[in-house]
Amino acid sequence: MDHGALAERYARVKARIPAHVQLIAVSKTRSEDEIQALYDLGQRAFGENYPQELKAKQPLLPTDIEWHFIGHLQRSNVRHVMGLHLIHGVDGEKLLDEIDKRSKAIERTTQVLLEVHIAKEDTKHGFGADELRTLLQQPGILERWPYVLIRGLMGMATNTGDHAQVASEFAALAALLRSIAAKGPFPAGQFSDLSMGMTGDMDLAIKAGSTMVRVGSAIFGERG
Repeated sequence: MDHGALAERYARVKARIPAHVQLIAVSKTRSEDEIQALYDLGQRAFGENYPQELKAKQPLLPTDIEWHFIGHLQRSNVRHVMGLHLIHGVDGEKLLDEIDKRSKAIERTTQVLLEVHIAKEDTKHGFGADELRTLLQQPGILERWPYVLIRGLMGMATNTGDHAQVASEFAALAALLRSIAAKGPFPAGQFSDLSMGMTGDMDLAIKAGSTMVRVGSAIFGERG
């Protein structure tokens, strides 16, 4: 591993991100040495996609790392991601039910983002915008998941070179966040996080209002 090149890439990415936006370094399939090297440069928030891989890495790395789960989470794997800082991609009511059940068992609140399907691709996951609005308008809906703290939204734009389309999708998600935050059912200030933007579209996401970007290859380099 070229530590100098890693430091240069990291510095370039950091320079593109305003202070109010959190950088999540996507460390899936990256070695403990690579993660440690980035940690030594000052990075503390890392995003993983695979529960078993994360479970193997976590004990080998500093305890003050802020782990984010950013992959597609299945109910059968919820038990493996308990205790993390934030779960980004919660895409259904049954998954929320499972997270709440597992969180109650360990007597710890789990913080999550709700994933919204904004892309023109069937391979992406998430709530539909209207579906989510209807769900959150149900009386007493937050009491259904007392051990879950919903902090905001997450979304993935269409994988396309059409920047106008990507910008439009990000703008729609940001507008949905503002609408839900204004109308409830969340306490003031709670529903404010917006996780959108990756290596290829992070600048568009930040411009649209993202508060978290998930960046991997621009920091670690392309996988060999």
